[in-house]
Amino acid sequence: MAGQLKEVRNRIKSVQSTQQITKAMKMVSAAKLRRAQDAIIQMRPYARKLQEMLSNIVSSTELEGGNPLSAQRPVEKVLLIVITSDRGLAGAYNANVIKKARQLINDKYHVQHGKKSITIWSMGKKGYEHFLKNGFSVTDTHKDIFLNLSFESVQQASQAAVQAYMNKEFDAIEVVYSEFKNAATQGFVSEQFLPIQKSKQTENTIKADFIFDPNIEELIAELMPKILNTQLFKAVLDAHASEHGARMTAMDKASENANEILRNLKISYNRARQAAITTELTEIVSGAAALQG
Repeated sequence: MAGQLKEVRNRIKSVQSTQQITKAMKMVSAAKLRRAQDAIIQMRPYARKLQEMLSNIVSSTELEGGNPLSAQRPVEKVLLIVITSDRGLAGAYNANVIKKARQLINDKYHVQHGKKSITIWSMGKKGYEHFLKNGFSVTDTHKDIFLNLSFESVQQASQAAVQAYMNKEFDAIEVVYSEFKNAATQGFVSEQFLPIQKSKQTENTIKADFIFDPNIEELIAELMPKILNTQLFKAVLDAHASEHGARMTAMDKASENANEILRNLKISYNRARQAAITTELTEIVSGAAALQG
């Protein structure tokens, strides 16, 4: 009986230690989430307007010889930029991003996948480890981007992707990431990065009339890469906020589960202790009765 009590006490101490860690991780994630949430909320309207402007310009203008970043060509080689996190303990966050990427491959690029023509640039170690383990063609150049997250580091990745597309190393580039909604909710999405999509025109759509100065070729050549840099940076900020929100939620749930386990363990401990006391009292009474007899 004493051994059983000691075992339960050790389990209680272990769960309490784990709970202290989960509570500390929740507080750290909450602090990081606040900064990451402010960054993406400030960035999102600017990025959305830039994307809208870019799509409208591409749709409303015709360049001599076409623009290489919006030109459609047969899709033979595909690049997926998959944004995950460097660390786990974030619930199903990384698993859902990876699931979205694999779903995109199966639904849209299964032919290219069969020909081994899909390359993955993983931003975040978790995605890199998964795709490498499962035999995909993975590049590790940008997997450590969250160690020193900045616009400059994301810009380097964006420029590399644009250059690869211009060199016809890839015919389509898509970004897979988690869109931040709130601390408990993320939307897992894929967005076409290149070629640039034209805005959808309907019968009631008023065609935009732009006046360009300098000429349109120079302006678009200057604007397009910068807008693409902003779009990718927005996706990375979305993913960064989503990661901290998912981790904070997961650690909060883990702390609640620890409370439930502690409650059950304490009930078990009290029952075992009462049983031990009852057994001792029974032995004492039995011994006294035997002496009197």
